[in-house]
Amino acid sequence: MTWEELEKAAEQCAKCALCQTRTNLVFGVGVRDARVMFVGEGPGENEDLQGEPFVGRGGQLLDVMLTLIDLDRRKNVYIANIVKCRPPKNRDPLGTEQEACIGWLRAQMELIKPRIVVCLGRIAAQVLIKPDFKITQEHGKFFDVGGVQYTALYHPAALLRDPRKKPDTFVDLKALQARILELCPETYGRS
Repeated sequence: MTWEELEKAAEQCAKCALCQTRTNLVFGVGVRDARVMFVGEGPGENEDLQGEPFVGRGGQLLDVMLTLIDLDRRKNVYIANIVKCRPPKNRDPLGTEQEACIGWLRAQMELIKPRIVVCLGRIAAQVLIKPDFKITQEHGKFFDVGGVQYTALYHPAALLRDPRKKPDTFVDLKALQARILELCPETYGRS
């Protein structure tokens, strides 16, 4: 399946009730052959309105975080979410919604073939790394999942709510940068 076919099929998805309340499908953004992929839990209001992940206040913070380690959503990473439609009132996506939508993310990953996947927040880490993932204890640690390196950072929205987590996140970002340089240095060669 091509990118275009995949996105068109996702736009027509009605596997869960979230499709009934969305303004836009929030499929993903970035470089479609990126070696590094960031995955959040689901779109919020701004993302739903614009059809792009991480564009609100949390997205602005994510862009700053990326810049700190020479990454950019338009140049060398891909950003997506577990669910592609906004849960009402920005609530956490339900397990049934995650299950209905995870196939789209898996198909994106199959096309991208990332070497490193960065989960943004607890929910993404519990879905992609392990169900009992504890973000407060395991953020910044790397896990091998099927030959791909996975790690998790605090979600940008959590950092906005609790800025005391920012120093830990800076350390995690620098560890991520070192892992990128080790496993896929070509990430930094993209213009």
